[in-house]
Amino acid sequence: MKYIGIIPARYASTRFPAKPLARLGGKTVIERVFTQVKDTVDYAVVATDDQRIYDTVIAFGGNAIMTSTDCKSGTDRCWQAFTQIERTENSENSSTIIINIQGDEPFIQPQQIESLKQCFDDPTVDIATLVKPFTPADGLAALENPNSPKVVVNRKMEALYFSRCVIPYLRGKEREQWPALHTYYKHIGLYAYRANILKEITQLPQSQLELAESLEQLRWLENGYKIKVGTTDIETIGIDTPDDLRRAEQFLASRQ
Repeated sequence: MKYIGIIPARYASTRFPAKPLARLGGKTVIERVFTQVKDTVDYAVVATDDQRIYDTVIAFGGNAIMTSTDCKSGTDRCWQAFTQIERTENSENSSTIIINIQGDEPFIQPQQIESLKQCFDDPTVDIATLVKPFTPADGLAALENPNSPKVVVNRKMEALYFSRCVIPYLRGKEREQWPALHTYYKHIGLYAYRANILKEITQLPQSQLELAESLEQLRWLENGYKIKVGTTDIETIGIDTPDDLRRAEQFLASRQ
């Protein structure tokens, strides 16, 4: 199989404009993401809608491609980038896997990419994502954070539902006890899709659950697609706000 890592990176983030170009430990966030994943795939590229991000990636020696400002999601941007990378029709087949790597996850680890790739050892898997179990030490505040989506899975480690709410609800138990009484899963925003499936899901209209939770993966579940779930014990820090960047600086300093 061939693995293509695509890193969507847009400039006009509502909560943190220009965050791919923010400096973290002397390097831009987007450079840190690219460096972390480039050796885990056959080809890695940043897909952006902004010339400044494109120029920055080229300047540090990375690969970049320009995509439309009209892309509604990172998945849409991945498909648009992929069609430019591989223009032949037979590239849209089940043996090419596109990995959607969030452009605001500078601490993503190669082992996490490998865990995602291993999901495709099963030839029936079309879409995969990654989760990390919450631990009691994370506390209730982390579990209840709506910016950290939760996932429930079946016995085959396939996603049943994603939510910004805490799921499942533990009836008859004090909420403070929930993290210790049940294994909750935090969604790590990595996705991988077979090329032909990526084409299909980008042609689906937005769904009611997706709009309600603002989670695009719910569109795929509503339309009957299965999402295989890999696990990781590695903590990452996504950067959505300037406060997240400050926490990332502290996290980076603690590792040096």
